[in-house]
Amino acid sequence: MTDTRYDRAPGDRPALADMEGGTSSGVTVYTIGLVLAVVLTATSFWVANTSLLWPPGVPLGLAVLAVAQMGIHLVFFLHITTGPDNTNNVLALAFGILIVFLVVVGSLWIMTNLNDHMMPAELMNLHMQH
Repeated sequence: MTDTRYDRAPGDRPALADMEGGTSSGVTVYTIGLVLAVVLTATSFWVANTSLLWPPGVPLGLAVLAVAQMGIHLVFFLHITTGPDNTNNVLALAFGILIVFLVVVGSLWIMTNLNDHMMPAELMNLHMQH
């Protein structure tokens, strides 16, 4: 009655119970991932080069497509899931995302602070003339 099935990525080895129902082969899973990745890539190029979309919304659309592309790669090619056997993979991925976030936000913070504290160009020119 309480059949516990853990989250599996497409292409992972099936458990014995899953083999009875028939699962798709690894080639099929990789092909589906490839097709989805190509469609998302083509859509990104279309979004960047079309005039049919609202221009300020294009960067947001590209960001959404990029996140979807990363999700496709994580699930279909790297087989990252939230199952109990993938806990270390999920933690490593979360740590990597944290490090990238800290580097990007820290760099932007430092550049903004430096920009705010720079001497204006007019004052630099006046200072150099005397």
